[in-house]
Amino acid sequence: MARKIEDGSPAYEQTTQGITVRVQPFYLEEQSSPESRHFVWAYHVRIQNNGAETVQLLNRYWRITDCTGNVQEVRGEGVVGKQPVLKPGEAFEYASGTPLSAPSGIMMGTYFMETEDGAQLDVDVPAFSLDSPHQSASVH
Repeated sequence: MARKIEDGSPAYEQTTQGITVRVQPFYLEEQSSPESRHFVWAYHVRIQNNGAETVQLLNRYWRITDCTGNVQEVRGEGVVGKQPVLKPGEAFEYASGTPLSAPSGIMMGTYFMETEDGAQLDVDVPAFSLDSPHQSASVH
């Protein structure tokens, strides 16, 4: 089960089969242009192997949904051009980002990994919120 962690900026964490994924999103005001409906976030990811086997991250899948219901799906090899190998106790960290044409959204995904003996692992990336200060709240 995913959990939200508060220590400054919100972070989201989930463990699947001994692999813990922690994501911390940041709104990038300086790269965003709200008047042009261009909103940009960075996110920092830490993948920790708490299991007993060495694993390699081979592929990723992202589902990004903005507050208007538009969905983008992204699939690809590795993350940031790498397919890291994580021995037990090791971690890999990277930063990436995503633009939206709406002031808020949500991302979630899956890392597809493989153990040294060829077993496949689908590791959940916790759903995390993309919030900007430009999201207007409405009461119904």
